Formats: sequence, structure tokens, C-alpha cells
Amino acid sequence: MTGRQSIHTAGFRHTNPVPAASRIGPFVFSGAVTGRDPRTGEIPGDLEAQCANMFGNVREIVEAAGGGTGDIAKMTVWLRDYRDRDALNREWEAMFPDPASRPARHALAATFDGGTLIQCDFVAVLGFSA
Repeated sequence: MTGRQSIHTAGFRHTNPVPAASRIGPFVFSGAVTGRDPRTGEIPGDLEAQCANMFGNVREIVEAAGGGTGDIAKMTVWLRDYRDRDALNREWEAMFPDPASRPARHALAATFDGGTLIQCDFVAVLGFSA
């Protein structure tokens, strides 16, 4: 693959004219990935549902780029209440069950518009899955 490729998915898209992610060679860099429901486009009112949707959206985006969750090297997560990590950690352990093979992660506090409680971005390197 040469050049840059915009990554789009059917279930997750930005309202601005930007792709869900960008791939250059084996590297995939996502934009902000929220907990928006991929079927309805709505933001659920609770953190648990937003976390589940966010991780599902991450999976869909990395797969649309030609990879899988094993290719994710780093995730940065922003939370309205950065200490409220129970739902985040449940979804994290479900997606990355092997403690010896998890991406790096950093969680930060953020102020969001509307009902957003969590969002993330990620970097993946395709072709080097664990």
C-alpha cells in the first residue's frame, strides 16, 4: 500500500468531513471514537453503554483498515469523570483478555459537548499482531 487511505465504516462516522481513521502503510491512526450507537447514531445516557459502543466502534474501524484488535498498540481514553473506570476496564479486559498482550493506555479527564461521557483514539500497526 502506498499513500494515505481514509478509513470509513458503515456504523461509525464523524459529522465533520474527516474519516474515522487514516492508514499509511501498516500504521492506522483513528480520530476520536465515541460511544455513539452504530445503529441509531444516538449517544446512550450511561457510561456502560457508551463504553460497549466505543469498543465496538474501535473494532469496526480497525477491521475496516484491514487489521484486528491485536494490531492496536496504544489507546488514549478521555472520560468526563476520569476516576470512573469500572465500565472502561470491563470492556478493556473483554477486548484484550491477555494481560501479557495489551496495548498501552492512557486515561485523561475531558469536558465534552452533549451527553458524551467517554471517547478514545488509537494507533494500530497492521501485520504485527500478537
